[in-house]
Amino acid sequence: MDKKITFNELRKIKDSLPDGSIRQLAQEFDLEVETVRNYFGGANYDRGKSVGIHIEPGPNGGVVLIDDTKILERAKELIAEQVH
Repeated sequence: MDKKITFNELRKIKDSLPDGSIRQLAQEFDLEVETVRNYFGGANYDRGKSVGIHIEPGPNGGVVLIDDTKILERAKELIAEQVH
């Protein structure tokens, strides 16, 4: 399932994650840590891979089309867990 989100919204989700969440997401999805960072708008393709996000320029940092929302949905769960 794909999803459109602004780049700024995507970065806000990343910035709201509890400490250690990027590493946890990498372990849960069997990915390199840098690949998960790239999912949230990073650009380290020497150590990480592209993960199916497409960024188009525009307001609020541009529009991001995410091909697979599993990491995004899990990240939102981790944020919700820290609130409770």
